[in-house]
Amino acid sequence: MDATTSSGASSSLPLHLIIDDALALVSPLQQSFQRSQRHCFGDSAPGEFPLAANPSIVLHVLTSCNLEPDDLAHLEASSVLFFLSNATCSFFRKPANFPPDFQLSMSELAALDMCQKRAIFKPMTQQEREMFKQRCGGSWKLVLRFIMAGEACCRREKSQAIAGPGHSIAVTTGGAVYTFGSNSSGQLGHGSLEEEWRPRIIRSLQGIRIIQAAAGAGRTMLVSDAGRVYAFGKDSFGEVEYAAQGSRVVTTPQLVESLKDIYIVQAAIGNFFTAVLSREGHVYTFSWGNDMKLGHQTEPNDVQPHLLAGPLENIPVVQIAAGYCYLLALACQPSGMSVYSVGCGLGGKLGHGSRTDEKYPRLIEQFQALNIQPVVVAAGAWHAAVVGKDGRVCTWGWGRYGCLGHGNEECESVPKVVESLVNVRAIHVATGDYTTFVVSDKGDVYSFGCGESSSLGHSTITEGNNRHTNVLSPELVTSLKRTNERVAQISLTNSIYWNAHTFALTDSGKLYAFGAGDKGQLGTELVAQQSERGTPERVEIDLS
Repeated sequence: MDATTSSGASSSLPLHLIIDDALALVSPLQQSFQRSQRHCFGDSAPGEFPLAANPSIVLHVLTSCNLEPDDLAHLEASSVLFFLSNATCSFFRKPANFPPDFQLSMSELAALDMCQKRAIFKPMTQQEREMFKQRCGGSWKLVLRFIMAGEACCRREKSQAIAGPGHSIAVTTGGAVYTFGSNSSGQLGHGSLEEEWRPRIIRSLQGIRIIQAAAGAGRTMLVSDAGRVYAFGKDSFGEVEYAAQGSRVVTTPQLVESLKDIYIVQAAIGNFFTAVLSREGHVYTFSWGNDMKLGHQTEPNDVQPHLLAGPLENIPVVQIAAGYCYLLALACQPSGMSVYSVGCGLGGKLGHGSRTDEKYPRLIEQFQALNIQPVVVAAGAWHAAVVGKDGRVCTWGWGRYGCLGHGNEECESVPKVVESLVNVRAIHVATGDYTTFVVSDKGDVYSFGCGESSSLGHSTITEGNNRHTNVLSPELVTSLKRTNERVAQISLTNSIYWNAHTFALTDSGKLYAFGAGDKGQLGTELVAQQSERGTPERVEIDLS
């Protein structure tokens, strides 16, 4: 390989050739007794592969392999890539003398390069990027870790489906949005109040790529790849589901003007309040601020965002989840991932060992005791759940109908590992009104809790009445297994006032629905006298 031309050709050099050449050089090193003479910076020996003279090739390999931030950090610590020697190689620790920043190490340059490929990072100014880096901990590897954590738990820039209270949202990989179901407040965004049982694209969003969606009772919020937020349905950020507020309705997506100067990546709609998450990991809330319930004083119909006061002002957050009168925040710090909670503590759903309210976000300390690094959080109406990096699942809060999966209906005021799932490596969890779903790394789905409306997917009815069986411990949803598809995401209705329905989105972009369908929220028309469906059926829409 010509060292004098490799830099200019690195962008088009096939990755397999780079790897083959590198491996061909590693083998003689292993067999040679002159290992200490081989250095990453090169010497006079024939066939030498001087990494310092070929930074573009090394950078290409690191970024093309999509290494995790931890892997890049390990390179700096060990510095042994392409080099098997008794000597210590400092190549990955020293400044790489390579643009755009000649002082950065090779692993830092690789992290920066991978950040620059992300939609949320591209529009940032140099000053914004530097401030972002400092907020994340002072290195591009930590910035990359923050961005990737948000992508993993929120399916950012991927297809997604939202099972809202009576209405549904489906977002394609390309950012198009389909809605269907109840439309009494214009929450479908089609310019009318007519229900739709067939998925219908929102035409007025043409040219706008949506990357995240949230659904509340009579309300929909969408987040674009430009960080803009669009809302429609009930014109209020904080009404209780059947209260008088929000009497004015908006039937087409409207830009939320009060957020136009904040780059938003996620929205969450809870009872009495709405929360949004900025690109930099700041949490803002609307409404429900009387009596300092969320750390600030506001009126119930307030339309201005307020920064969530307390410890999270200085700690970046990658995901938020809103339940009945409370909020969970998944934080990302150099020391690891953690979960904070704020709001109403009824049932122990804040996870602090008591049922008291919290006016400011408070760290849930139990995860450290369990040696669990949280990577996904879910806030049900009265209970919550977390998936750990090791695949373990924790639940806590009100245990009615067995929604915690511990084999009983007891409340748990601190996170507790679901023991019956210890042999399952979970990657995703979803919670609703006394229901919980877990997705494994194999694409299998487990559910437990309230069986009402057939929303658990087991389609079991007790003898002598029309009530569905509750499930106290996780059970495999065999009806989804029979589709021969790997499930990637589950979404279920998170409301105490609506019958629940459930979506299962597969790796291939297929969408399956079951549960309550009386408003057309399943995306298919039910037969006469039928109000729900107990087994998953395909929704005729391709989200890939």
